[in-house]
Amino acid sequence: MKSVLIRDRMIYFFAVMMTMAAGLASRHYGERLPDWVHEHFGDACWAGMIYFGVRMIWPHCSLVWAMCFSCIFSWLIEFSQLIQTPWLIELRSTVLGALILGHGFLVSDLIRYTVGILCMAVIDRYFLRNKMTR
Repeated sequence: MKSVLIRDRMIYFFAVMMTMAAGLASRHYGERLPDWVHEHFGDACWAGMIYFGVRMIWPHCSLVWAMCFSCIFSWLIEFSQLIQTPWLIELRSTVLGALILGHGFLVSDLIRYTVGILCMAVIDRYFLRNKMTR
């Protein structure tokens, strides 16, 4: 049982790393990508990375629970951008702070996060979970 848990966590860890790489690549190579990919893909991947991180921590929780938790977490991070205290502004001015916390509140980011989580849940349901049950 313990080896199954480790295997499942490793699959989700790999999914986190791949999603993170895809999101960072969409930012770095944005000028070479179609405009809609450059504009939306990074935020969707960020939320997808959160989803896979939740699945990595709790690999046997339900798909719906993981989706809801990831969505709430992502939305809370976005709404936290409405708070403009000096220490948060300073934290967001760092590269890591900007990647994690973002800069300014956008309603469109809430949609991107939701779509990213839904897409990763579909990948999880139809590809990753099928590999884990074999």
